[in-house]
Amino acid sequence: MTPFDNIGVDISVVLGTTQVPIHQVLRMGRGAVIELDARETDDVQILANNVPVATGQVVLRGDRIGIAITEVLFRSPGFRPRDNVRRV
Repeated sequence: MTPFDNIGVDISVVLGTTQVPIHQVLRMGRGAVIELDARETDDVQILANNVPVATGQVVLRGDRIGIAITEVLFRSPGFRPRDNVRRV
């Protein structure tokens, strides 16, 4: 076991985005539909700790939803966020 085995990373997937006026948000209820700026065939954005790391496609496996990675986004060290980095 390596020291990295116990480090957690929060993974999020962004299907799309939109802007909605606050009065519309306050009136939303069960069954409301929020239209996004994406189509069914568009890639989704994969974030690790809120940093874009890859893109992918939504896949269905039985009754589960998954993401098939289509591209890994490489970033130069100069662009990597250094906020909240603690040296040990």
